[in-house]
Amino acid sequence: MPNSIEVCVLAAGKGTRMKSNKPKILHEVAGKPLVEHVIDSVRDLEVERIHVIVGAGSDQVESAFANRGLNFVSQLEQLGTGHAVQQAVPYLSSERTLILVGDAPLITQTSLERLLSADGDLVILTAEHPDPYNYGRIVRDGEEVLHIVEERDASVEEQRIREINTGVMVARTEDLKNWLAELSTDNVQGEYLLTDIVKIAKQTGATVRASLADSYEEALGVNNFVQLSDVEKCFQMRAARSLQMEGVHIVDPNRFTLRGNLKIGQDSFIDVDCVFEGNVELGNGVQIGANCVIRDTKIGANTVIKPFTHIDGVEMEENCQAGPFSRLRPGTHFEPGVAVGNFVEVKKSRLGAGTKASHLSYLGDATIGKEVNIGAGAITCNYDGVSKFETHIEDGVFVGVNAAMVAPITIGEWSTIAAGSTVTSKVPEDTLSVGRARQRNIEGWKGPRNQKRNKISNEEQDG
Repeated sequence: MPNSIEVCVLAAGKGTRMKSNKPKILHEVAGKPLVEHVIDSVRDLEVERIHVIVGAGSDQVESAFANRGLNFVSQLEQLGTGHAVQQAVPYLSSERTLILVGDAPLITQTSLERLLSADGDLVILTAEHPDPYNYGRIVRDGEEVLHIVEERDASVEEQRIREINTGVMVARTEDLKNWLAELSTDNVQGEYLLTDIVKIAKQTGATVRASLADSYEEALGVNNFVQLSDVEKCFQMRAARSLQMEGVHIVDPNRFTLRGNLKIGQDSFIDVDCVFEGNVELGNGVQIGANCVIRDTKIGANTVIKPFTHIDGVEMEENCQAGPFSRLRPGTHFEPGVAVGNFVEVKKSRLGAGTKASHLSYLGDATIGKEVNIGAGAITCNYDGVSKFETHIEDGVFVGVNAAMVAPITIGEWSTIAAGSTVTSKVPEDTLSVGRARQRNIEGWKGPRNQKRNKISNEEQDG
């Protein structure tokens, strides 16, 4: 397989059937634009250049992929797929050119490697489709491709052919330039069709071969939101099956969502309706409960994430627990054995080994030592309306329920914060801190509730 290869991605379609102001190729599958999937499929093939043919919404496309090393080529008039490739001709100088379709995100590197290794002057990526309606059919004579016939032009016999054209092909660049120059609009569509180069290539004596993709799903393109959801389902099922084959227990692959990269150790468990975004790493024996959202997070071995927990930008070491209904925000680090429970929110804080916050607490901008107990309703008051301040809670501290610790503040080791206290200054070690007003009972109170009680009593007497 020659190394001198460049890529031309067809991405200029208007996408009118999407009925959206966003360019079609920027709509997302698995949290990533359609065309980005296509571009990523060739990143490891050591191609020299990637040319992206853009049209409608080109400014949005170029902005989305700025500083990615792509060459954007404008197709000002939409005159067909062949015309789109013609716009890239002045920039093509490598030995071979690979043409890809920007709205077909399921193409795999394996199929592309096989395509590039196949013999032939022009090699077309094809697929066996169970329902080939509306796809161009591959008409063969043994190994040789004779032509591609479109649905509207196919005979009854040709319509029975299940091998379809994916729109992906590779050819020697000089041959491709010559064939493109011979294209005409003498067809039903009145466009310069890329598929017509098969006939032109055959007329020059070139060999035209087909390379079969691993799955027909690789040919699935997107023209509307129904097709977008179909492609999303295919992507997610493929990702789930791959993880299952690696030994991950995914309860229901149909209720699994991956929008990034997921690395999982052995004997891990993922319940239904979980979403993984960005770069997520799960150690051995991690248990993820139902309806969790986990983003850009590393979770250590034997950690349990209970249902409805949201985790973003967090590092958790081994044997931790979170949830249910916990929210862990960026900059949070759990040392081994940390446990936070229902309706606990943690932001930009480090919790020491064995520390627990079982319910209804907020811990923000805090450094918390080992074996600390945070009572229900306890909070770190880290924001004064202008700036954020830090709270330092040392080893062994016991924080009672409904305690408010006003930062900046340090709570010395093995101290106790009494329930209901508002603590505003440093607490020395081995100290009980009580920061609450003394209770007063005022008898005969004539407040609003007493007035309401008198009114009700009078109405009852009148009745």
